[in-house]
Amino acid sequence: MGGLKDELLKAIWHAFTALDLDHSGKVSKSQLKVLSHNLCTVLKVPHDPVALEEHFRDDDEGPVSNQGYMPYLNKFILEKVQDNFDKIEFNRMCWTLCVKKNLTKSPLLITEEDAFKVWVIFNFLSEDKYPLIIVPEEIEYLLKKLTEAMGGGWQQEQFEHYKISFDDNKDGLSVWELIELIGNGQFSKGMDRQTVSMAINEVFNELILDVLKQGYMMKKGHRRKNWTERWFVLKPNIISYYVSEDLKDKKGDILLDENCCVESLPDRDGKKCLFLIKCFDKTFEISASDKKKKQEWIQAIHSTIHLLKLGSPPPHKEARQRRKELRKKLLAEQEELERQMKELQVANENKQQELETVRKKLEEAASRAAEEEKKRLQTQVELQARFSTELEREKLIRQQMEEQVAQKSSELEQYLQRVRELEDMYLKLQEALEDERQARQDEEMVRKLQARLLEEESSKRAELEKWHLEQQQAIQTTEAEKQELENQRVLKERALQEAMEQLEQLELERKQALEQYEGVKKKLEMATNKTKSWKDKVAHHEGLIRLIEPGSKNPHLITNWGPAAFTQAELEEREKNWKGKKTTE
Repeated sequence: MGGLKDELLKAIWHAFTALDLDHSGKVSKSQLKVLSHNLCTVLKVPHDPVALEEHFRDDDEGPVSNQGYMPYLNKFILEKVQDNFDKIEFNRMCWTLCVKKNLTKSPLLITEEDAFKVWVIFNFLSEDKYPLIIVPEEIEYLLKKLTEAMGGGWQQEQFEHYKISFDDNKDGLSVWELIELIGNGQFSKGMDRQTVSMAINEVFNELILDVLKQGYMMKKGHRRKNWTERWFVLKPNIISYYVSEDLKDKKGDILLDENCCVESLPDRDGKKCLFLIKCFDKTFEISASDKKKKQEWIQAIHSTIHLLKLGSPPPHKEARQRRKELRKKLLAEQEELERQMKELQVANENKQQELETVRKKLEEAASRAAEEEKKRLQTQVELQARFSTELEREKLIRQQMEEQVAQKSSELEQYLQRVRELEDMYLKLQEALEDERQARQDEEMVRKLQARLLEEESSKRAELEKWHLEQQQAIQTTEAEKQELENQRVLKERALQEAMEQLEQLELERKQALEQYEGVKKKLEMATNKTKSWKDKVAHHEGLIRLIEPGSKNPHLITNWGPAAFTQAELEEREKNWKGKKTTE
């Protein structure tokens, strides 16, 4: 009953839509009364004229929508329908309501009667959703049926080109577009109107009237035993025979059930291609026109009886149901595939974000390394500038001392050789002390540089281990993602290789700094030994030689070895310079 209700609703939907003149989705109550009365008449359902008013008595006097009419339609009409009405008359009533409004005014190769049959076929093949459409697969099925009925060859390539012209937002054709497609002769070129009309009628008989096979054959009478030509029509549970193919004068029926059988008979009494249909109470002898027709009828009747035993629907209805189920299955698979694609896309976006995060970390690490290198170079420049300043100051001090010595040279002629020796000794001692101080500063600088390089090396190693772990985690992902991440992996390996080269460069710099540190350490030891040697020499000379110089008006300084060779002002100047150097260090 559910299938019958769905079929009736499709035709009623066309009628309701045709009554909606302003496309507002609503129809006036007076029009619905007429529609309901006509439906009750053709469906042979008792009509209750008060039911519609009672059903909508709480509504205003305005039009009624499709959703508002459906409860009344189900309760008072469709639920009371029995399978005892004329389906063609029902369809023709609904067709009459909608044809004038919707059928194209352009000339077609088919008659209005053929258009009506195409309209009924559309309702049979359309999808069970509204607004009604027929999908390309069902269009192809119908056009193939028509082409076969016309005796032509199916042009698959032409239909594929037609499908390409479909709008992307359009899932199928409406009934009026289908009628126009068949009526304009696009897929029936070279065929006349009569051939197309016969093909439509044949497909209509098969799909709508459940005509499995039809044709002229000879039938033997039960009383007179004479042979008469009749037009036989095979349906799922009955074989009807008529005087002619116009189906106006029906002569009888052969009721089929699961207990019937069909048998081939040998030729006899001048009749050929005989076969026998055995039913519960009667037996029918029939003669086909040739052996091919005989075999086709035997096979068709046998298949019909087999379907009755299985309780299966007619082949075309079963095929339609299978196609619908297949489309639902394909749609579900497509939706599942789209869902999986969305999940993969989200996963891919997450991976891209992770890779972008890793790339930013690498860039930040490279930026930090460049900043550290810049600071190191800046520190080196500052140290060089400081050393240059110290050297200039030492040169200035030495120049000042040389000028002072030159001024005193006239007074110290007799002791010139002694003073020069002492001056040379003191100069060498200062140089040795300066070398020792410089060596200590170099040692401290190299130690700091080595410590910083070791910290950078440790940081680089930690970052490399982190990158390596991230790379291992990325490699352990699914094989499907491996191909997609191949390019990113190459970039990471390249960045890793560059980082390894930087690490090797830092290692080389550390080794060079260590070598410099060893060299400075050796220089410091040599400077220390040299300073000690000069101190010993100075002590030795000052102990052996006691300078004798003329008297001076200024007060003399007395040392452990006698009068000093310098004044109080010179001693204060040297002490001031020594304190300044120590503060600078």
